[in-house]
Amino acid sequence: MQDWLQARAYASPEKVAIIEHISVAYSNKITFKQLNQRVDNFCQQLTDAGVETGQHVAMLMMNSTLAIVPFFSAMRLGLVFIPLNSRLTLDEIDFQLKQADCDYLLPYGTTDFLSALRDRGHKIINVLKNKKIKELTFKPQDIELEKPFFVVHTSGTSGQPKAAMLTYGNVFYSAMASAYRIGHLPDDRWLCILPLYHVGGLSILIRAVLYGITVDLREKFDADDINHALTHEPITLISLVPTMLYRLLETRKATWNESLRLVLLGGAATSPELMQQCIEQNIPVATTYGLSEASSQVATTFPDNASRKAGTVGKPLMFTEVKIVDENRQSQKAGDYGEILVKGMTVMQGYYNNPEATAQTLKDGWLHTGDIGYLDAEGDLWLVQRRSDLIITGGENVYPAEVEAVLRKHPAIKEVAVVGIPDPEWGQKVATAIVLNPEQNTSADDIESYARQHLAGYKIPCIVKFVDALPLTGSGKIQRSAVQALFDED
Repeated sequence: MQDWLQARAYASPEKVAIIEHISVAYSNKITFKQLNQRVDNFCQQLTDAGVETGQHVAMLMMNSTLAIVPFFSAMRLGLVFIPLNSRLTLDEIDFQLKQADCDYLLPYGTTDFLSALRDRGHKIINVLKNKKIKELTFKPQDIELEKPFFVVHTSGTSGQPKAAMLTYGNVFYSAMASAYRIGHLPDDRWLCILPLYHVGGLSILIRAVLYGITVDLREKFDADDINHALTHEPITLISLVPTMLYRLLETRKATWNESLRLVLLGGAATSPELMQQCIEQNIPVATTYGLSEASSQVATTFPDNASRKAGTVGKPLMFTEVKIVDENRQSQKAGDYGEILVKGMTVMQGYYNNPEATAQTLKDGWLHTGDIGYLDAEGDLWLVQRRSDLIITGGENVYPAEVEAVLRKHPAIKEVAVVGIPDPEWGQKVATAIVLNPEQNTSADDIESYARQHLAGYKIPCIVKFVDALPLTGSGKIQRSAVQALFDED
């Protein structure tokens, strides 16, 4: 198969591929032809630096064309690309580089750590300067769908991240299945605020090249900036996590631009309260469920179904199977909770350098997600909780999402995260970190009293901690391990 960007540049050379927002007042438009030329130039520089087909090349990713060009250069040279979180510490970078057997690190975004990383044995090459290439001497690689394309680290909401190996075929079929579900139009403009080290961000780049649409690239999430774009610019698609949408709605005063045809909302369970706000404001929300190990989307529902059945993530995408099983891997009937299993062409090869975790996760062709959910009588999937977040106290199961949904209705509570902390008597105790609404106040006793009106006794938080902000992962999810650490400080 021909290089996807090369084919797109031939088919629609003058179509705008990327609108990169450098500042509030300035943006830069790059056509597919220009992007293709930059990739050719970068490939030559990599070749001149000694990089060879099949090697692993890592980069700390920023939402910038300086990261996009190396990503598509890896495709052209047949490299395995390792996108890394730009907010990592030195030790975390070192761990992930070693875990993924990286041959080289590109230095963009790592200037503070270059010397220390060299001291730890990592090869760093600087090929980011714009030098002109007189003649191309590298050999572009044909795409083989079964070959690995990139290794993406799981988000690390709890425990250490693992490195999921995704092939060209995985992301190709993911892009096709997404298009079959949500459609795509020639004038689509997809606002990308998800980080490019995350499979959600990278999938937008891949889809844009395959579909021939434009990516509106933003460096970081800024509620005022995104709200302005959704009001004044012809954005048709945007991918958000619930935390982002909450913050947009908090500050939003203007009407939504009529060009917006879909808000893909995923990354965590969507609360009924948030869905109700979307319904009242006529926001076209398509709730979705996905994960790194399945190349992003697994199931997505249409806005009309999302409003009719608030909380569902809909039916699996084409070519993807989902089933719910109990602890003995027996299929559950409609409405019964169990682990979500996924099967299909988008499922990863495995975890790189981690055969034990791969064997635990991939069994008989099924990806064991570790997430808890159920299928209803119509075959729609409902996401309840990540298994790793499940709290077991005195032998009873407590789902943090359920407790959070109740507490979020308290008028003084703006944001809430519920976690389990070790307890010698009960195994775990239920604890909650709370961000209060401005100019509101409450007490731990009031929170407990409120919870008792709506929850069984074993679900009520034993410990309440008021904080200024909840710790989030780079992709906007609550970082449960960091929330747990807040209670270690006491």
